[in-house]
Amino acid sequence: MTTLILLRHGRSTSNTAGVLAGRTPGVELDDKGREQAAAVVERLAPLPIAEIVTSPMLRCRQTVTPLAEARGLVPVVEEDLSEVDYGDWTGGTLAELAKEDLWKVVQAHPSAAVFPGGEGLAGMQARAVAAVRHHERRIAEAHGPAALWVACSHGDVIKAVLADALASHLDNFQRIVVDTCSMSVVTYTRTRPFVARVNDVGGDVASLLPPPPKEGEEGQGDGVAEPVAEPSSDAVVGGSTGA
Repeated sequence: MTTLILLRHGRSTSNTAGVLAGRTPGVELDDKGREQAAAVVERLAPLPIAEIVTSPMLRCRQTVTPLAEARGLVPVVEEDLSEVDYGDWTGGTLAELAKEDLWKVVQAHPSAAVFPGGEGLAGMQARAVAAVRHHERRIAEAHGPAALWVACSHGDVIKAVLADALASHLDNFQRIVVDTCSMSVVTYTRTRPFVARVNDVGGDVASLLPPPPKEGEEGQGDGVAEPVAEPSSDAVVGGSTGA
């Protein structure tokens, strides 16, 4: 019964290098990424953000820091929103990884993909969706069913959460585009999720303001999905397995 703004971290040094950073420690935002993070504050200014939840990875924590400071919020670190554990693939260049036989599985049949020395994409989706559902229930209880909240995570993780919200099989998740510092919006209701936006990199967010409750009503019910934003022209693939 809350509305979740899924925020991908800003552009990182690994994104521009075309490297699959994974859980490599110390990967920071580059100058463009810091600009993107600062812009999030202004973009979300009209909205009453109840809480911020973030992956523990540095690039995500750096992305939400300006927003958290502007709102006087302390981000909740959620381990299960962390980047995929790419195992032996961590730190490899996308150009070289694309030559691996497993790459074809990652693209065409990701539900069967398990990274050597790491985790499977199906397992990643399960833990990420469980984390989102946990915080959704917690935030609804703490702030009410119309609460808006932000979760900052990574490309593949956000695509997996969106696939679940769309009732789409994980094998379709590579069809979803999630650019750096883009926002995707999911409203969770008693019956089902509604995906309001995907890969929004600059649209007006005023329409996400929760309507005032009508007399005798508790919170909001089912909604109607809004149009999907067009992909950004400067989409960055690095840091995600999307081809």
